[in-house]
Amino acid sequence: MQILIVISNLMLPLVFVLILSYGISKGVKVYDAFIEGAKDGMRCAVDIMPTLIGLMMAVGILRASGALDIFSRIISPITDLIHYPSELVPLTLMRLVSSSASTGILLDLFKQYGPDSGIGRLVSVMMSCTETVFYTMSVYFMSVKITKTRYTLPGALIANFAGVLASVFICKIIWGQIR
Repeated sequence: MQILIVISNLMLPLVFVLILSYGISKGVKVYDAFIEGAKDGMRCAVDIMPTLIGLMMAVGILRASGALDIFSRIISPITDLIHYPSELVPLTLMRLVSSSASTGILLDLFKQYGPDSGIGRLVSVMMSCTETVFYTMSVYFMSVKITKTRYTLPGALIANFAGVLASVFICKIIWGQIR
């Protein structure tokens, strides 16, 4: 186990040295290239800032208003029918938009049910099987100025839904009952 810790601690410095060595061996002015990349990153961050602010405001409004909880109660007959805990609907929806907001909901679920409960295990697996679709699309497409996303959104939503179903399936196989 100690050897894994040593390897883990050395991994980042080794990657850094390898990148520098490769750049120098190819005759690249590494520091100048780094500065140019940092400038491009700052320009990109400024370009996507309005989109990120809008997303974060929408997330804050949804959480503070209780709209997610109301929606959960409304669709609970459907979620009960498919044996999906309705308490997870806010996390499932918020995961599409914001990783930090969904992590906040995850921590609330951990406080209420415990991380080793069926729901705690399910949300842990679900967070690993899903993606922040709207956030990722807005960042990537806004940074390269793409306006026509074609099949990206439907494909990403289907993949996310498959991730939710896979997490339920995996948890039922490994731990049995979710609730």
